[in-house]
Amino acid sequence: MTSVNAKLLYHYVLTNFFNLCLFPLTALLAGKASRLTSNDLYHFYSHLQHNLITVILLFAFTAFGLVLYIVTRPKPVYLVDYSCYLPPPHLKVSVSKAMDIFYQIRKADTSRNVACDDPSSLDFLRKIQERSGLGDETYSPQGLINVPPRKTFAASREETEQVIIGALDKLFENTKVNPREIGILVVNSSMFNPTPSLSAMVVNTFKLRSNIKSFSLGGMGCSAGVIAIDLAKDLLHVHKNTYALVVSTENITQGIYAGENRSMMVSNCLFRVGGAAILLSNKPGDRRRSKYKLCHTVRTHTGADDMSFRCVQQGDDESGKIGVCLSKDITVVAGIALKKNIATLGPLILPLSEKFLFLVTFIAKKLLKDKIKHYYVPDFKLAIDHFCIHAGGRAVIDVLEKSLGLSPIDVEASRSTLHRFGNTSSSSIWYELAYIEAKGRMKKGNRAWQIALGSGFKCNSAVWVALCNVKASANSPWEHCIDRYPVQIDSGSSKSDTHVKNGRS
Repeated sequence: MTSVNAKLLYHYVLTNFFNLCLFPLTALLAGKASRLTSNDLYHFYSHLQHNLITVILLFAFTAFGLVLYIVTRPKPVYLVDYSCYLPPPHLKVSVSKAMDIFYQIRKADTSRNVACDDPSSLDFLRKIQERSGLGDETYSPQGLINVPPRKTFAASREETEQVIIGALDKLFENTKVNPREIGILVVNSSMFNPTPSLSAMVVNTFKLRSNIKSFSLGGMGCSAGVIAIDLAKDLLHVHKNTYALVVSTENITQGIYAGENRSMMVSNCLFRVGGAAILLSNKPGDRRRSKYKLCHTVRTHTGADDMSFRCVQQGDDESGKIGVCLSKDITVVAGIALKKNIATLGPLILPLSEKFLFLVTFIAKKLLKDKIKHYYVPDFKLAIDHFCIHAGGRAVIDVLEKSLGLSPIDVEASRSTLHRFGNTSSSSIWYELAYIEAKGRMKKGNRAWQIALGSGFKCNSAVWVALCNVKASANSPWEHCIDRYPVQIDSGSSKSDTHVKNGRS
């Protein structure tokens, strides 16, 4: 406890060092000013008269610098509101129902050389499913629930259209924004990229204007949601007084794997239906009604390294079945990408006290290589109030929790999202933010850090600051179940049963 108090005292003193120094300096200047006489003021005025040109030049340079700063500084980007898609109840799949879907998909594949009820493969799937951290209320596409399953292009399109249109309908209803006011549109979906594009589908469905700047991002994995936000931010800095619409989703029908390669089977057990629509604005008048302001986006790409590039890769298995292979090196790769990302983000958000400690240990490690094994890990909880870690799986959350030195409550939103909705790919960080809001934890001035990991390999971050005490939006995906979370899952058990306790509000 003494060490904790000493750390807090150190943090307070160093963070407020300039303020603490400014107070006695201000008192000293005030004392000097109080002893000035009218004669002193007259001499000062005379001195200015004799150096009028110098005064004018200083004033002109100051005014020019101020105007230049105001004109060139990036305009604030506000998050007006967002909506997470909540599928209809009949699409819910329990762990046992998910296993039945896997069985039906394997059974429907008539080209198989192995029996569809091969006990070793089914047992492997069952173990992965039960240990994945997913609960019994995640959602599957309609095409895969059908018997026999429909893995057609039409079924894939139906799934994606249902998710995107459902999320956008709620967003426009909540914000009261006319779709024709949207000036920028960014849609990301890694696996499913039809022609016409998904962004064109949105333009057609909601009759967006003809001069809209629209983009479709494909093949960029689970971190594409932050990439889309970063792209929209850059466009909002160029195009003034407009709205940007970001839509993040993934297609499960297209991505389901029907083969025998176990590294490709894992994704079947993790991914579920979901999507989010986000409305951004650079209009000064929207600040009052917006939830957040975007502080920073940092993108890290480690694809130059072969192990990072190949750890999540789509391809054919030995029998020609297409699937996404997840390497066992993924947690190592994620840790490396995270360290590089926070090396860039840390100086932007960490207080001076943490930067100083990191610098000291960095220099010490360079000088005393054998005696100091690790760099100092900054305490990000001094700069960040809420963490939205991509719900890629229990192992991924565990790695980031340990790497960042977080507590169970810091990763509660991620574990709860994984349990309730599964891995919804790029949209998972929005379900997590909605969870924090539904718990009533997001207060004015709080900072939320969205951390997304994806194929390539990429680690991307977005930091938001709350502009008010944020309440859950209407039709929140947690509206009817927030009181049942968080849940505790016995990681040592192979059963899928969970013990539910009351969540803190």
